[in-house]
Amino acid sequence: MSRPAVPLRSPAARAAQPKPLTGLPHAAIAAVLGMLALLGLIFLAAATLHGQAATAWTDPSPHQVRFVDVAPGVKLEVLDWGGTGRDVVLLTGSGHTAHVYDEFALKLKDCCHVYGVTRRGYGASSQPTEGYDEPSLGRDVWTVIGTLHLRSPVVIGHSMAGAELTDLGMKHSDRLGGLVYLDAIGDSTDDPPDDPAWKAAQGKLPPAGPPKTCPRDRSSFAAFRASLQCQHGIALPEAELRAGFEAAADGSVGSARSPGWVSRAIGTGRPPRDYSKITVPVLAISDAVDFDLSHLKPEQFQVRNDDDRAALIAFGTATQAVFDRWKANLKRGVPNAKIIDMPGATHYLWMTREADVLREIHAFIAGVSRPADAGIE
Repeated sequence: MSRPAVPLRSPAARAAQPKPLTGLPHAAIAAVLGMLALLGLIFLAAATLHGQAATAWTDPSPHQVRFVDVAPGVKLEVLDWGGTGRDVVLLTGSGHTAHVYDEFALKLKDCCHVYGVTRRGYGASSQPTEGYDEPSLGRDVWTVIGTLHLRSPVVIGHSMAGAELTDLGMKHSDRLGGLVYLDAIGDSTDDPPDDPAWKAAQGKLPPAGPPKTCPRDRSSFAAFRASLQCQHGIALPEAELRAGFEAAADGSVGSARSPGWVSRAIGTGRPPRDYSKITVPVLAISDAVDFDLSHLKPEQFQVRNDDDRAALIAFGTATQAVFDRWKANLKRGVPNAKIIDMPGATHYLWMTREADVLREIHAFIAGVSRPADAGIE
């Protein structure tokens, strides 16, 4: 599962599972990343993941659950996995809850006290009718940090959480320890489908092979999880699925708990990414185009001849050019930012390349200055 295979597809299909040549790297992009259930939780698009089963199922992840008031009538679910050392806050991609980190978070407890936040609109957090713009979402996270009295936390975010990381860094660098972007430096104002070179290259792509055959089984959450894993190559924690979908009386998977308008509200009106006032250490780990066509899977674009090969390479080059602009933008604002490319890792690289991502995060946190004595006021 170190290199899940997903073919290069049209912008609409790439919103579900964008990959490089063997898997177009995703990153947070409005048209592609905007409706995010990415990497494939596509067919249930705005679904986040949280809930209780009709049976006596219990969440096996050893976290405490609490709720933090971030605005009048608005509470956010916060998971506390414990741990020793630096405070770390995990933020999710759009459509997810903090339970998506139920397994990953445990592997940071050796160095850190780990928390996860479910943003408004999803899971057990409140679903207000407003407050889904980037400043409001960033303020929500900052309120959680303050309420919990976290000292110089390192904030780690996946996908669209890059917007919240950036908002925090631009406004509160003096009170943070560092920021870690997990395939999260995409700029919605510089989107591949809006790039003329990218669109031209896309039009010349060869046909893909037949889609992978996977069951569409919602008879139980375990079956649903296996179905998603077959389709998309990643295994979400069952607690995450239960957080996002209702459980029917017979134990089958019901409808999504979060209304579709929540994801649409989050994905619209996002400003250009500006890192100019961020002064804390930054680590960005991103998927990148994999130019090794031998990694293509049967359901991906097929190389029938030299023209197909050239078309795939041209499309990969055009795609990587956009991602390189995103990296250059980060470097302009934060010259000392450490950027790591993981070709073919896919958008959910913290799951597909878990050992590599954990190694980089541990090294980054070890190099961050000790927190100041003063807490957040």
